[in-house]
Amino acid sequence: MSSKYYNHKLVESIEGAFGYFEVTHDITKYCKAKIFEHVGKKTPLAIRFSTVGGEKGSADTARDPRGFAMKFYTEEGNWDLVGNNTPIFFIRDPFLFPSFIHTQKRNPVTNLKDPDMFWDFISLRPETTHQVSFLFSDRGTPDGYRHMNGYGSHTFKLVNKDGKAFYTKFHCKTDQGIKNLMADRAGDLSGTDPDYAQRDLYNAIDDGNFPSWTMYIQIMTFEEAERSSFNPFDLTKVWPQGEYPLIPVGKLVLNRNPKNYFAEVEQIAFSPAHMVPGIEASPDKMLQGRLFSYSDTHRHRLGSNYLQLPVNCPYNTKMRNYQRDGPQCVDDNQGGAPNYFPNSFSGPQDVPDKVEASYTLTGDVGRYNTADDDNFSQPGIFYRKVLSKEERARLVENIAGHLKDAQDFIQKRAVNNFAQADADFGNALRSALAQFQTSSSTTHYANL
Repeated sequence: MSSKYYNHKLVESIEGAFGYFEVTHDITKYCKAKIFEHVGKKTPLAIRFSTVGGEKGSADTARDPRGFAMKFYTEEGNWDLVGNNTPIFFIRDPFLFPSFIHTQKRNPVTNLKDPDMFWDFISLRPETTHQVSFLFSDRGTPDGYRHMNGYGSHTFKLVNKDGKAFYTKFHCKTDQGIKNLMADRAGDLSGTDPDYAQRDLYNAIDDGNFPSWTMYIQIMTFEEAERSSFNPFDLTKVWPQGEYPLIPVGKLVLNRNPKNYFAEVEQIAFSPAHMVPGIEASPDKMLQGRLFSYSDTHRHRLGSNYLQLPVNCPYNTKMRNYQRDGPQCVDDNQGGAPNYFPNSFSGPQDVPDKVEASYTLTGDVGRYNTADDDNFSQPGIFYRKVLSKEERARLVENIAGHLKDAQDFIQKRAVNNFAQADADFGNALRSALAQFQTSSSTTHYANL
C-alpha cells in the first residue's frame, strides 16, 4: 500500500529557494560530518516549502502543515533533512501514513474536502491530538514561510570521530521572528492573494532581504534514552527543552531565487535516506518507513535517474556507483567503469570510519497497536503552558469551526480526545460546538 500510495504525481503546492548553511558553533564532539567540521564553514543549500493537502494553485495561507525540506550539498554527498514547520506529526506508525494523507485530500465522489474523512481518522487515532492542537493554533497559519520555524521532527543519530553515538533532534528557528495569520486574515488572503507566501518569499530575496534560520540540536545519550519517561522515537512527542536544551549549530540563509521554477523547484527531490557519515537513522518507526518510500516515489515520478538532474545531483563530491542505463540518463553513464561488486578494476576500498555506528537492541519484535501510548500528556501541556489565554480561545474556535461539519458521533469522539488532554479544553470545545448549527449543505461521506 505504501509503495502504491507514494507513486502519485509530483508535490504540487511548493515553493523553494537557494542559499548556504554556515557553521557558527562547534559540535564536532557530537558529529563527525564534514558539514560541521569547523566554525565558519559554508555549504550550499536548497530549501523547499510546501503544503500537505494543497493542490497546484491552491491557497498557501490555508491551515495546513508546511513542509520544510532542506538539501545540503556537502563534499560527502547530499544530506536531506526533510522536515515540517511542526516539531511533531499526526501519527507514529508509518503504515497509517497513506490513509492519513487520503483524509487530507478530496472525497472520491463529491471531489470536495470532507470533514467526516478528516475527523473520522483523527478521532479514531488519539495520537493525533498533539499535532491537531498545534495545527489549529495560531501556528497553523504562518504569515508566509519566512516567519515560521522548521524542524527535522524525527529523532536521528549523530556519531563523532571516536565512534560515540548520540540521539538528536534538529530545530531551525526563524531569525525573522514567529508571525502568524489570524484565521479570518488567512481566509481573506486565500481569495485575494492565494500565492501570498510564495510572493513574500520571492520578493524578499529579490529585494536583498535574505531570510535566515538558526539551526539547533537537542542531544540525548543512549543511556538517557533507556531511562526516558517517554518514547524518544515517537514522532507525536517533543523532547522537553528543560531536560534536553537547544544547542546552537549554524545559520541557514536563502539568497537566490530559482532560475527556472520547474527545473529547480518542481524537480527537486528529497529523501530522509540521503545522509552523510556522522548522521544516521534511529529506531524512529516513521523515519524508517520514510527511508524507503521517498526514493521509491522519486523513481516513479521523475525517473530512475532522478539523481542526475542538476538540482538533485551531489555536485560537491565525486560520485561513483553501480547504477547504469535507464531512461533519462543525462551523464556519461560512468563510461566503461565496472558495474559490479566486488571487482579488480579500481573498485571501492573499505573505509572503516564510514561504517554505521553499532547499537544494542532489546525486547520483543512484533506488530502491535500503538494507539494508547500516552497520547494526551504533551497536548495537555501545550494547551495549559505553551498557549496564552487568548491563544487557547482561538484554538477552540478554530477547531470548532472545522469540526462542526462532521457528524455528531465523530464530533463527540474527537472532543473526548481533547478532553483527555485537558478537561477545560474539552469543555470549551463542547460549548463552542453547541453554538453552531450543522450546515444543511454538508454531504456526509457515510451517506454516499
